[in-house]
Amino acid sequence: MTSVTDPPQGSFRLSMLINDTRYRSYTFQFIALVLLIGFMAYLGINLVSNLAAQGLNISFGFLGNAAGYDINQTLVEYDSQSSHLRAAVVGIINTLIVAFLACVTATIFGVIAGVLRLSNNWVVRKLMAFYVEIFRNIPVLIWIIIIFSIMTVSMPAPRDFRGEDPSASMLFESFAFTNRGVYSPAPVIDGASGWIVIGVFIASIIGIFAYRRYATKKLYDTGQLLPMLWPSVALFFVPVTLVYFILGRPITLDYPSLQGFNFQGGLHLRGSLIALWFALAIYTGAFIAENVRAGILAISKGQTEAAASLGLRPGRIMNLVILPQALRVIIPPLISQYLNITKNSSLAIAVGYMDVTSTLGGITLNQTGRAIECILLLMLFYLTISLLISAVMNVYNNSVKLRER
Repeated sequence: MTSVTDPPQGSFRLSMLINDTRYRSYTFQFIALVLLIGFMAYLGINLVSNLAAQGLNISFGFLGNAAGYDINQTLVEYDSQSSHLRAAVVGIINTLIVAFLACVTATIFGVIAGVLRLSNNWVVRKLMAFYVEIFRNIPVLIWIIIIFSIMTVSMPAPRDFRGEDPSASMLFESFAFTNRGVYSPAPVIDGASGWIVIGVFIASIIGIFAYRRYATKKLYDTGQLLPMLWPSVALFFVPVTLVYFILGRPITLDYPSLQGFNFQGGLHLRGSLIALWFALAIYTGAFIAENVRAGILAISKGQTEAAASLGLRPGRIMNLVILPQALRVIIPPLISQYLNITKNSSLAIAVGYMDVTSTLGGITLNQTGRAIECILLLMLFYLTISLLISAVMNVYNNSVKLRER
């Protein structure tokens, strides 16, 4: 009796790199990699030789020199005598702030508009369609300028808050909306106790997500519906409030007050930051709304009918049945929208917001003449932050995708 066996493996020959399909793809990939490395090396050698011919070289020593210019919005200590590196760090922080705020706000706008675009109410549906078509078909730079101009022209000046009968007044005696921006109370943290309160607050947020995830899993596994609203509210307020008073109220508020020609104290959100933030949010939110609408429409209508036949209310059908499945369609294009927000934040220079493009790629570049070094650092920053956003969102995308056997 004979048995079928694999043919004997012959010795490896160089011709197999081309003729054998097992190795051919690796051969072509290796050749492409070598050509790419050679091309990049050629560009680098050509750059260095041309700089040397002009008596120049690539050096990042200028980052230690005094910047010599002020930045109007900073979260860390900075003055005109700080280094160019410090100025670049301030610009990076400002970029990350506006990108984070715009991503969160755009997601909220997009989800709400995307769901309401499928509403049975004709007026609501058409209003959301109007929002989407208007905002996504006009360049974001125009929206930035429009919002900034409206704030500058329509908002009262700080002097309007002065006098016995002022023409403008603070909201709740705490918030001042002016043509120079918004002034609001700023938290003042008193020592380690204040940071403990902040840590408890962050832990409460994590606890809310953990509880809601547990409640949803229990609903799917056993059909038992646990309350979500009141436990979430209790976790949000009770622990941090108790710790806050037990530790002697270590966090206080610094309220803005009109002193001289402007408000002093508190937290100042400049008009340039607000204009850039909301312009990026409403512009990108229109695209996210279409992603959400596409994800919902990708779910079979039978899913909605089956959930309704079980007695679920429309809100629970959307939260428990439709959106969890639609996320598999929504998240991949949502990653691109977050990347667009981060890169579009470089338009901040149009309204004078000092982001990394305005500091490192603007004033620092012009003062030092180190164009190549500044552009390389800018490219490295945007590449790094884009890869980080993609990595985080892809981890989340893998957590919601369908599990295959």
